[in-house]
Amino acid sequence: MKKSTLDNISVFLAELIGTGLLVMLGCMGCVSGLGHTPSHFELCINFGLIVMIIVQVFGCVSGAHLNPAVTAAAWVYELVSTKMALAYVAAQCIGAFMGYGILKLLTPSLVFENALSNGAGFCVTQPNIAISNMQAVGIEFVATMVLVLVCCGVWDPRNAKHHDSVALKFGFTVGALAVAAGPYTGASMNPARSLGPVLWNGVYTAHWIYWVGPLGAAFLTAFAYKAVFRREVPVEQLNHELAALNTDKSNA
Repeated sequence: MKKSTLDNISVFLAELIGTGLLVMLGCMGCVSGLGHTPSHFELCINFGLIVMIIVQVFGCVSGAHLNPAVTAAAWVYELVSTKMALAYVAAQCIGAFMGYGILKLLTPSLVFENALSNGAGFCVTQPNIAISNMQAVGIEFVATMVLVLVCCGVWDPRNAKHHDSVALKFGFTVGALAVAAGPYTGASMNPARSLGPVLWNGVYTAHWIYWVGPLGAAFLTAFAYKAVFRREVPVEQLNHELAALNTDKSNA
C-alpha cells in the first residue's frame, strides 16, 4: 500500500476516533444519574479538557479538527483539499455516532430513558426555550466565529513557530465559549457533536440550527480572516556570497 494511502487512512482514523472520544467522554461528563449532578461550569471544563487531550494526541496526525466547521474553515484556508475535507467530515460524523453508541453501552439505560422522556434526549443540544431559533443561530454563529478565529490565528504563517501550547489554547477556548454560550444553545459549535446524540435519540427538532450557525460562521470567518489579516512570511534571501564561500571551502 502506498505511503500516501496509509497517511490518508491514518488521518481518517484520527478524526473518527478523536470525534468519537469527544462525544463519548464529553457526554459522559454530563451524566447526572450516578450520584453526582455536574454543574454547568463542570460540564464546560470537562469538554474543554477533553478537547485539549484529543488535540494533544491527534493534532500531529490530522490537525485534530473534530468538527465539520473547523474543517470547512481549513478548506477555505487551503489547508485541505475538497476530497480530504469531505473525508474529514465523514469521519467526524461516523465517529460522533459511534462515540455516543459506546457511551450508551457503558451507561445505565435509565439515564437515557429519563432524558428522552423529559426532553429531546441525553446530551442532545437544544436551544433554550426562552430564545427564538434565529437567536439560537446567532449564538452558534458567534461562538463558532470565535473558535474559527482562534483556528485561523494558529494556522497563520506568522504563528508557525508558536505551536507548543496549541492543545491548551483550543481546550481553554472551547471551555470559555461553552461557559458563555452553553445556557443559550448548549454551545455545540460542532455539527458532528450535535449529530451523534440526535441520531440515537431520533429527535431532530431545531437540529438544523447546529449546522447553519457553525458552518455559516466557519465559511464567512475564514474568508474574512484570509482576506484581511493573513500575511505570508517572506522567504529569507540566501546570502550568495556566504554560499559561494562555503562551496569553496568544501571543495578545498
